[in-house]
Amino acid sequence: MQYSIGVEYALHCLVYLIDTPKSSTIGIKELSFFQGISDTYLSKIFSKLSKAGIVSSVPGVKGGYKLAKSPEEVSFWDVIEAVEGPKPIFQCKNIKDNGYLYRDKDCSSCNSFCTINLVMLSAEEKMRDFLRSKTLLWLNEELDRVLPEQIREDTRKYFSKSDI
Repeated sequence: MQYSIGVEYALHCLVYLIDTPKSSTIGIKELSFFQGISDTYLSKIFSKLSKAGIVSSVPGVKGGYKLAKSPEEVSFWDVIEAVEGPKPIFQCKNIKDNGYLYRDKDCSSCNSFCTINLVMLSAEEKMRDFLRSKTLLWLNEELDRVLPEQIREDTRKYFSKSDI
C-alpha cells in the first residue's frame, strides 16, 4: 500500500493554514515555494481539498486558501480520501474463481466469500479508524512538541508575510 506524495504535501500545507487569521489566506505560490514544488502540482492537490470542503479558496489579488473547517474537524483520513479518492486499498479480483476447483463451475452457485478479501477489508477499516483519530489539531500540537521552537516560529513568520 502506498499513498501518493500529494497526501504528504497536503498535510504539511494544511498545518501552515492553521495559524492563518480567519481574514487571511495563503497563496499557492507561497505554499509551493516553501515546499519546493511546482505551484501547478500543488494547485491540483488544493483543488481536491477544496472539492472535499477541507479548504476554501478566495479569489483575487490577495486571494489564496484557508481552512474551511476547524483543525479538530479535519482528520488524516479526510485528507487521504480527498487526495487519493474513496477507492479501497485492496481490491479483490476474485482470483479464486480461476482456480482448479472453481474454473469450470458456475460460481454463482458456490456463493463463497473470499476470506483473504474479508481480512484485508477488516485491516483497512482499522487503519482508517486510526487515521480518523488523528486530526490537524493533533498534528499541529505534535509538531509544537517535536520540532525545535525556532523552526515553528520561522514557519509562522514566513506565512504571516514577515521577514524571517
